[in-house]
Amino acid sequence: MKLTGRDAVRYFSKPEQGRTGLLIYGPDSMRVALKRQEVLKSLLGENAEEEMRLTRISASELRKDASVLSDGIRAQGFFPGPRAVFLEDATDSLTKVVTAALADWQKEDATVVVTAGQLAARSTLRKYFESHPSAYAAAIYAEPPSREEIEATLVKAGITDVGSDAMADLTALSRTLDPGDFTQTMEKLALYKLGDATAVNSDDVTACAPSTSEAVLDDALHVIAEARVGEVGPIMHKLQGQGMNPTTICIGATRHFRTLHMAASHPGGPEAGLSASRPPVFGPRRDRMVRQARAMGMHKLENVLGILTDTDLNLRSSRPIPARAMLERAFIRIAMLART
Repeated sequence: MKLTGRDAVRYFSKPEQGRTGLLIYGPDSMRVALKRQEVLKSLLGENAEEEMRLTRISASELRKDASVLSDGIRAQGFFPGPRAVFLEDATDSLTKVVTAALADWQKEDATVVVTAGQLAARSTLRKYFESHPSAYAAAIYAEPPSREEIEATLVKAGITDVGSDAMADLTALSRTLDPGDFTQTMEKLALYKLGDATAVNSDDVTACAPSTSEAVLDDALHVIAEARVGEVGPIMHKLQGQGMNPTTICIGATRHFRTLHMAASHPGGPEAGLSASRPPVFGPRRDRMVRQARAMGMHKLENVLGILTDTDLNLRSSRPIPARAMLERAFIRIAMLART
């Protein structure tokens, strides 16, 4: 049977006992592995491997000896509790072996969890699990998690009280991070809120979100966009001290002001523009950029992008002017333009 959408989310978090097996497949091996870890932990509990209730079999091992899967399914351990056999990296070449091993499966046998890469609709392995009356097949695609998946991740991390703005920020964050990093961020957020009974807010999300190369430039770019001309020199010195070269800084500035221009020109207003940007902007940084977009306006921002384009070209040329001085002058011009 196929597992999709909400049914898949529910099954991974609370799998049914007494099912023959589950096939998890998809193009992203890390996403598939995370779902496999989740379902095995939910199915078997914490200490399954130590208690020898989980048998691992690789595809190459099964090709050498077809009996290891049948033996693993029917083997009885010393410890009580549900058992599972995990077959990793299966392909259609193993369909006959898997079919034969599961032909006489009984309710006291181990559940079989199979992972595979991308399988086409005509895949024999996929068709077998999809048509099996007591087994499931779930496709895992490289797409942003649904709200239900985000909420399930939060609950597992021990977070149950999330404000509406914070949930919007977490949704935006889930689109920029891979699933493993997002899960780790939720665990970090749970530790951050340990002993704090208040609901998670946008500041909490920002404090726990992983730093990016854009975040390193944020202070400098906010200084420029908010027309704080006197701080341009010191902030440039600070960036240079961190080892950032002028061309990288200029590229980051262009990205920042292009986002502001998109926000200022969006028919739904700056808030809608920033929410629609990729990656989306969230939390206090979004509020700050909304103010910047409104203060500068679309036409001023077009001039800013022109200044940055010319500066970028000059930085890449062989002009004798020092790169830092050239970029600092451009940033002062932009700050002065924002002030008028």
